[in-house]
Amino acid sequence: MGHDVEFPDRSEHGRKTITSGFFEREIRLSGDETATFLRNLADAVESGTSITVSGSDWEIPFEYREPIEVEVEFSKKREGELEIEVEFAEAHDTEGSGLSVE
Repeated sequence: MGHDVEFPDRSEHGRKTITSGFFEREIRLSGDETATFLRNLADAVESGTSITVSGSDWEIPFEYREPIEVEVEFSKKREGELEIEVEFAEAHDTEGSGLSVE
């Protein structure tokens, strides 16, 4: 598997591995913690197409394909908000397609 990218949780209990269904966590980090997380994510992306993102009690191993989608959204109504979303699409297994030409 590729790099592990952990949110800066302080405890290391048993982790649940998530490979199907729906999972969502919103995590609030300090500026330093966010910078560390993003550096670790960047290192993982540079090293291959496999990452494991985790918190204290969960982990998501993920094989992805390129291109990676990056979305930037800005809104200024009452309070300004800048949102940056990075979206990884699951890798497809092309070896087992059964398609051939003879």
